[in-house]
Amino acid sequence: MATEKMQKRPHAIMISLHFQGHITPFVNLALKLASKGLSVTFVHNEFVHHKLSKSHKINEFNLFLEACESGLDIRYTTISDGFPVEFDRFLHREEYMESILRDFPARVDEFVGKMIESNPSLATFLVADTLYSWPATIAEKYNLVNVSFWTEPALVFSLDYHLELLRQNGHFPCKEEEINYIPGIESINTRDLMPYLKEAEMATVAPKIVINSFREVKKADFILHNTIYELEPATLSALNKNQPNYAIGPISFSQNLAKANPATNLSLWPESDCTEWLSSKHPGSVLYISFGSLVEVSEVVIQEIAHGILLSEVNFIWAVRGGMTNALPHGFEDKMKDKGLIVPWCNQIQVLSNPRIGGFLTHCGWNSIQESIWCRVPMICYPLSYDQPTNRKLVVDVWKIGINLSDGVPINRAGIAENVRKFMSASTSKGLRMAARKMKDILWNAIKNGGSSDINFDHFIKDLKAKL
Repeated sequence: MATEKMQKRPHAIMISLHFQGHITPFVNLALKLASKGLSVTFVHNEFVHHKLSKSHKINEFNLFLEACESGLDIRYTTISDGFPVEFDRFLHREEYMESILRDFPARVDEFVGKMIESNPSLATFLVADTLYSWPATIAEKYNLVNVSFWTEPALVFSLDYHLELLRQNGHFPCKEEEINYIPGIESINTRDLMPYLKEAEMATVAPKIVINSFREVKKADFILHNTIYELEPATLSALNKNQPNYAIGPISFSQNLAKANPATNLSLWPESDCTEWLSSKHPGSVLYISFGSLVEVSEVVIQEIAHGILLSEVNFIWAVRGGMTNALPHGFEDKMKDKGLIVPWCNQIQVLSNPRIGGFLTHCGWNSIQESIWCRVPMICYPLSYDQPTNRKLVVDVWKIGINLSDGVPINRAGIAENVRKFMSASTSKGLRMAARKMKDILWNAIKNGGSSDINFDHFIKDLKAKL
């Protein structure tokens, strides 16, 4: 029986969270798995598929069309989250995520059951986002190997993983103190912890999601991390004493994906081309500004940043998505003249890789940090929520490839202007760029043949096949 099972082709059912920052690494992981000869069924929420179709203006959009044409075995399908496509999941985020916690597991259960029944010749395993609360339960029900994929830094994972230890020491919810008892984390102040661990957010859905998901992840067979061992060695080594953890990042830049003809665009929004505007600027003179795809930015913050950027007199591109455009000061686009370009969304990696870009004003989302490092672009940090304040600590305090936009004081236009001018000045940017260049080398060395992430991925595939 064991021999018969070993002969079956490994088949991954992959289900990501619906946020852009989770979708991008999940898609690239799917391509990486398929490039190793595995079969993949990639499952998107129906509304995500709808947004992609709308963004690309293609009715029958297939995220993996090019990959399939190149010979990779990736099936692309959808699952309903129980809400109409037109329901605004971002406007009603709390209601929606409560439903994902409460109702979505039954939908996944039904989907997985049918998938296994229709593919009996495959050795199916589950690859689910760590922040889902159902993987261990469903994997146990269908006797599946359970692979958890964490799309953020190992530092954030470890803090969530040790919630009970934080609670025992009076730091969940947390008061402002230094923490030095988490295995693999030398020291961190509670001000750098994720906001959902703090008293102010205890009534929101975020702490529930984390509590439930990290109770489940401790039952996972394997945990994949979209980070690099050399960047977080102590944290990853400590985690590995509990369960098999593999640092395989940055998955979006893995050179093996070049063989897979990856999807050309994963964006949920139409993108503007900034190339022509950038070509008129001097190398290193443009500040790129983006606060990501998820967290809303208050009108006060947007206005102060806008005035501060004008006062700084630097060239800039600002990706201002959705309704945020309405929060810009009256007449802002007239005042910025040819020094600035406002776009609703853009291909971030394409912009960051342009030699005219000298810095990145970022919310410190993990994908944005990895892309900035890859392009050797220093960061000026204004974290907003979720993992971002903790990511900021890595960028500014640990790796020293960025500075803070606001050093612990309320954000104001004069302070923004001063910090942006300092950040973009030759004296400051030179040192940060040298540090960013060294970080890029670490990323490149990790994913090249024989690098730590390359070796870890092969070890994972070997261990996975042994368990199927």
